[in-house]
This record gives sequence, structure tokens and C-alpha cells, in this order.
Amino acid sequence: MSNEQLWAPWRLEYITGGNDDPEPCDPKTLLPGADPECFLCRANAPGDDRRRGIVQRGKHTVTLLNRYPYNNGHLLIAPSRHLARLDELGVEIEAELSRQTTLMTGLLEKVMNPQGFNIGVNLGRAAGAGLPGHLHWHVVPRWIGDTNFMPTIAGVHTIPQSLDALWDLLTEELNP
Repeated sequence: MSNEQLWAPWRLEYITGGNDDPEPCDPKTLLPGADPECFLCRANAPGDDRRRGIVQRGKHTVTLLNRYPYNNGHLLIAPSRHLARLDELGVEIEAELSRQTTLMTGLLEKVMNPQGFNIGVNLGRAAGAGLPGHLHWHVVPRWIGDTNFMPTIAGVHTIPQSLDALWDLLTEELNP
């Protein structure tokens, strides 16, 4: 198997732990109990939803583009509040998270025609949570043969769409 180079300069921020906040917010605008170091808490503050990659805000949730996607169309759905445990959610937030997951899966099916999805949450750093303090669900569209989970022995795998183009596609469908 040949190993090809993939030019993906946007990944450098992820690898080096660079700035994950495309639009900083005023700490006074954060929700009560928010962690100013948490990118999901900062995303919930008032601001430019496009720059922050926010696709939709609910009463208790926020849905945004994953800035470091595993695959084209990768979304994050999170409670608006900084909650780390499932037993902290409560019935209303659980229901809205479920509805948003269903809505976003249907939206991605409509605009991207995936053949399947990986949907899940990583609870705690030992389980792979990069942000263990703020629960969030991953919704990852999949296509047969996409193999986009970058194993170390893999060849080249690409994400063929910019985050701006994906944001346009999703928000245009949500807000006709």
C-alpha cells in the first residue's frame, strides 16, 4: 500500500492544541455555570453562529459542526449547559437531545445521502472524550468504503467539503 500526503492545514490547530474558538466571547455573556475554557459553553454565548459553526440552537441544546471532523457532515449535539454526566441532564434536556439527533440525522440524510451513521457519546477521558466536562453527541455520516477513521496504517482519506459549505447546506435546509 502506498502512503500519500494529505494537505490538511486546518488539522494543525487540533494537533497543537491551538485556538478552538473562531469567535471569542465576552465571559459575561456565558450561561450560569458555564466554563469559560469550554468551547461548547463559549459557542452558546451570543455571537456569529456561522463563525462558530452553529447549525441550530434549541431551548436546551446546541448543534454545531465539528471543527475537526472524522468525516464529512460530522456534527456535535450538546446540552446548552455545562453538564458532564448523563444523570445531570433531566427529562427535558434528554428529550431535546434525542429530538435533535433525530432531526439532524434526517437532515444529513436529505442533503448528503449517507448510507449510515455513527452516533455516540464518549463518557470520560478514558472513553475518548476530548472534552469530558461537557457532554456532547457525535453524529457522523458514513458511506460504504469511506474508511475515514484514519488508522495509522491507512492511505489517504479526505473530507471533500469545507465547513463553510456544509454550514450553508444545513442552515439553508433548516431555514428555507
